[in-house]
Amino acid sequence: MIDDFDDALALANGPAGRDGAGRRRARATPGLGRAESGGARTEEDAPGGAPEHAAEEGERDDTGAHHPAWERARELAHRAFRPLAPRGLPLEQAGGHTLASPLHALTDLPAFDTSAMDGWAVAGPGPWRLVEGPPALAGGPLATPLTDGLAIPIATGARLPEGATAVLRSEAGAVHRALLTGHTPEPGADIRPRGQECRSGAALLPSAAPLTPAALGLAAAAGYDRLTVRPRPRAEVLVLGDELLHRGLPHDGRVRDALGPMVGPWLTALGAEVLVTRRLGDDAEALAEAVATTRADLVVTTGSTAAGPVDLLRRVLRERGARPLVTGVAVRPGHPMLLAELPGAVPLVGLPGNPLAAVSGLLTLAGPLLRALTDRPLAEDRAALLAEPVAGHPRDSRLVPVVHRTDPATVRPLSYAGPAMLRGIAAATALAVIPPGGAEAHAEVRLLDLPEA
Repeated sequence: MIDDFDDALALANGPAGRDGAGRRRARATPGLGRAESGGARTEEDAPGGAPEHAAEEGERDDTGAHHPAWERARELAHRAFRPLAPRGLPLEQAGGHTLASPLHALTDLPAFDTSAMDGWAVAGPGPWRLVEGPPALAGGPLATPLTDGLAIPIATGARLPEGATAVLRSEAGAVHRALLTGHTPEPGADIRPRGQECRSGAALLPSAAPLTPAALGLAAAAGYDRLTVRPRPRAEVLVLGDELLHRGLPHDGRVRDALGPMVGPWLTALGAEVLVTRRLGDDAEALAEAVATTRADLVVTTGSTAAGPVDLLRRVLRERGARPLVTGVAVRPGHPMLLAELPGAVPLVGLPGNPLAAVSGLLTLAGPLLRALTDRPLAEDRAALLAEPVAGHPRDSRLVPVVHRTDPATVRPLSYAGPAMLRGIAAATALAVIPPGGAEAHAEVRLLDLPEA
């Protein structure tokens, strides 16, 4: 259902009610203990065994249900479930996961003195007499020991012969009748000494660090064949709505499904491994079976979160015994988004059916939840100054597509920012968090990063 107020906000172009720099941060949630296996936290996890209660910030809907403030909802999503259990993976399969424990070097790096350049290993001042025998090569046997006045050809990465004092680069020397001449290099020149990068046992990466390609290379160099990781959470996407077409042009009152092609890649960018995207229409039985039989660590639905005649998600969740955790959020667009715990402690995020509202739900609930499942903290805030004023909702936060200007510290709000629109977000570099009441030009606002191609 399209929210007329949200559409009016998207078209508004005038000074906002108050400066965005004066926004309030939601009160911090009391700390909860971390556990070593997945699943929702219980009331006993809170200090003293007391359940957590929603902060005062937020609003109530027409039914009296409390909708937490936007930042409070993100904190609730981040604290509601325990991290997934660690597992060991071969190094070549660990990419994209996060470390379950700190990474410590198993060896000195480098493990022995090596040459940093192609040239000659030399001992003492020149000129030098070349020793007989094969050159020192990377991965080859240790070359003949040197004494002052001797040299041997050496390749980058080769072990330095005993007695060598420096490496003379190939372009800095010349050989005539087995005699090497050139300017005498400083002692230690172009030598990578053992332990230059780290010593055995040194802390290289902290727990929860993402295993990027560079991190995998570091782990390999440090001696690891397997790593203990928090795995990427497996996600299942359920697309709801009989009005959706999956190919061709809109016709007969039916529209193209924009969320099916978008939500899976977005979840991947947020850290999930998407198992499948299933299109269920408005079939309550199919939805009930899907949530009852899922093998995913996270279920994400699109559409059917409001109270329309065929919005069946909340009813199916009640009938399946799901526990509601967030039943709406004081944010526009996207206020009907929800978070629930399915039987078996599997989280379910319900995204509204309007495309920009669904993006709001991904960044408000799914993103923080995925970081929690991999034992990562909430992403650090970024901020920028608004180039233009942005109108606000009187009570709720507002997420607005923006684009960076030439000055990276300034962003400009984009048009086409209604809840059913994707034109603005497709051209955006970030979403700006506009506080209740709006924000004036030059006000500082928080930014939410968007996935890159």
